[in-house]
Amino acid sequence: MGIRDNLELIRKQIPNDVKLIAVSKTKPIEDLYEAYYVEQRVFGENKAQELKEKAELMPKDIEWHFIGHLQTNKVKYIVPFVSLIHSIDSLRLLSEVNKEAIKNNRIVSCLMQIDIAHEQTKFGLLKQEAIELLTSVEYNDMKNIIFCGVMGIGSITDDKEQTRYEFRELKSIFKELKERFFSDTNNFREISMGMSDDYMLAIEEGSTMVRIGSSIFGARNYGTQL
Repeated sequence: MGIRDNLELIRKQIPNDVKLIAVSKTKPIEDLYEAYYVEQRVFGENKAQELKEKAELMPKDIEWHFIGHLQTNKVKYIVPFVSLIHSIDSLRLLSEVNKEAIKNNRIVSCLMQIDIAHEQTKFGLLKQEAIELLTSVEYNDMKNIIFCGVMGIGSITDDKEQTRYEFRELKSIFKELKERFFSDTNNFREISMGMSDDYMLAIEEGSTMVRIGSSIFGARNYGTQL
């Protein structure tokens, strides 16, 4: 099956109110166009410079999501146009996004990345760290960012019950943060969880955005990016 068939199959599986993010990292621009020609308009990348380069080559009606670990010195490459940053994992990073957003006269939408897998290779905030960020003076002085929800990455495991537990933890943290800090706004409504191996399970547990790469584009080729 090709990209078109893969997309059609996934679209039939997921509800209309769940946003499908086509994760195109490492994929050549031709693959992105193939998805674009069958009405895919939301793409996710995990390298800031690769995202910038692809955005310059692709049509301007695309909604670009940054889903990878973001270094502060790379923020400037994506803030001028990015639709959503999924991976805010520190006050320092958020401050840099806010600073670049001011320069670009933008309000940038963000998600807090929450550590649900508790693996050394994973990034993210623990629940208490997220609360500390949201109660900090620095955050409350920021006017050019807006939190729209949370993002989490499950463990690499074949144990579906463990994955389900982690997704439920993220949903629980989302609800607690919403009730405590965002009860008076509709902006905080997104739960970004679920990838190619577990997106249907994530949807069962409340995901509003799924990040699907290999099930659309095939295995990644790290030797060719553009």
